[in-house]
Amino acid sequence: MSAGRLVRRLLVVVLVATFVVVCLRLGWWQWQRFGLTGSAQNLGYTLQWPVFALFAIFMWWRLSRLEARRRAEEPAQPSTGEPSKPAPVAPPVAPASSTDEPDDELAAYNRYLAQLHAKESDRAH
Repeated sequence: MSAGRLVRRLLVVVLVATFVVVCLRLGWWQWQRFGLTGSAQNLGYTLQWPVFALFAIFMWWRLSRLEARRRAEEPAQPSTGEPSKPAPVAPPVAPASSTDEPDDELAAYNRYLAQLHAKESDRAH
């Protein structure tokens, strides 16, 4: 693992942990306000902040799993010290048809669309 990747991962872990702590503290603060004023809005926020914290943990876990899967699928490349160039990608090629005549269903559908367009154009004018 490169030093840059390690620093990014550590930064993400610190950011997620900070976010979770802040969300839980805000939930506790709303719980205390609910005890003082008894507002249903404070109770709602009390339940909402921990959900935000759980969502952040879930997203961190999910993105970590996706990154691990992506790295596992990458082919091993020799470390030469310079960044590797992406392999050239050939443009997609349309499949060759056995005849040069268009498909009957496609031609009928295109005629139908042309009729609808003509009707709509007549209504607009």
